[in-house]
Amino acid sequence: MTDTTPPYSWRAIILPAYLPTLLFSLGEGAMIPVIPVVATDRGASLALAGLIAAMLMVGELVGDLPAGWLVARIGERNAMMGGALLAVIAVLIALAAPTTFALGIGVFLLGLATAVFGLARHAFLTSYVPAHTRARALSTLAGVFRGGHAAGPFVAAALIAWTGSAEIVFWVLVASSFAVVVVLLVLPDPERVFGAARLARAASVSGEPLTEGEAEADAASHGVFRAIVTHRGVLARIGSGVGLLAAIRASRTVIVPLWAVSIGMPPETAALVIGVSAAIDFALFYVSGQIMDRFGRLWSAVPGLIGLGTGHLVLAFTHDLPGNEVWFAAVAVVLGVANGLSSGVILTLGADLAPKMNPAPFLGAFRTIGDAGGAAAPLIVAGVTSLVSIMAASATMGVLGLVGAAVMWRYIPRYVPRRPHRPDEPHR
Repeated sequence: MTDTTPPYSWRAIILPAYLPTLLFSLGEGAMIPVIPVVATDRGASLALAGLIAAMLMVGELVGDLPAGWLVARIGERNAMMGGALLAVIAVLIALAAPTTFALGIGVFLLGLATAVFGLARHAFLTSYVPAHTRARALSTLAGVFRGGHAAGPFVAAALIAWTGSAEIVFWVLVASSFAVVVVLLVLPDPERVFGAARLARAASVSGEPLTEGEAEADAASHGVFRAIVTHRGVLARIGSGVGLLAAIRASRTVIVPLWAVSIGMPPETAALVIGVSAAIDFALFYVSGQIMDRFGRLWSAVPGLIGLGTGHLVLAFTHDLPGNEVWFAAVAVVLGVANGLSSGVILTLGADLAPKMNPAPFLGAFRTIGDAGGAAAPLIVAGVTSLVSIMAASATMGVLGLVGAAVMWRYIPRYVPRRPHRPDEPHR
């Protein structure tokens, strides 16, 4: 069968892979920092506000498996449009009733929508981008997410300063979601433009050309649970490190805004600090990809985890100091640098390890482990904050970050050496 897939180029993937992601992450980035503020305005305690913020990660975790099935069955563009509309519904639910319960449901549904976006883009780039430039392409995808999350808090700060209301920021996500739908309707469907690669991979297994419908059915029949059994060794080892990295990243997104509330920092000032941190994070995404493509995945994952873990530990011991707001701002910058240096490493490791012919089931399992860590971390933060203090929660997550660095140091050279593991080789 002749492969009519367009040759790889950066220009070819900018619009179908990156533009919808930028629009969606802009709205989400504006909304995330104000979730704890809105929760506390509705009467939630600090611990409950952290739990509500954690519903975003829980929604992503629950959504990973059905997102993989959905994308395989109805195609990337339809799934993305459905996810955008689900995000709109999530916001409307959160705003319809001024209760913490409605807010929690809305944030959970937003997590489901985010899972669809993430899985679809990850599988597409895993299949299409060649190995020698994979880290830069996937770090750029991560950077696009960070770009939206960097710009979003500045939009939030401006709106809060202008209107005096934190809830008005939720409408930014509604506008960005509708913009995603418009872009996806206007652009060519990536499933059709780049579908030849998927059909060629499927045909290479059976020896016979497959129609597009047959290829979709074949992909859907290879479930995530089968991938878990087949690749259980690498998922247990590399996956544990990925889970800890996702956990410390998720902890950062929850603890930083909670910390601002706990030390009494004005919401607009907190949004500004978070925005600066996110901007630094965003600025380093391509540097991370260059490091991984030139020196290996280890040199992005381990420094990032050490920086994130150390930042949490420093934060834990500065809450009650006279200059706590200055310490908060400084640590936020450190966390932004550490997170930026590890930009795209989870996506890249998943792409390195995924079977080339049918990556989605493995990626579904791989992302589930990462999202499990991301979902568990805010719950840990909320629980430790409720039982002890927010300082103890930050210290706990700092220790877990350093443990994650040790796990990555041990297992990345084994499964993803300097020259990435060939995806179709069995993992031992």
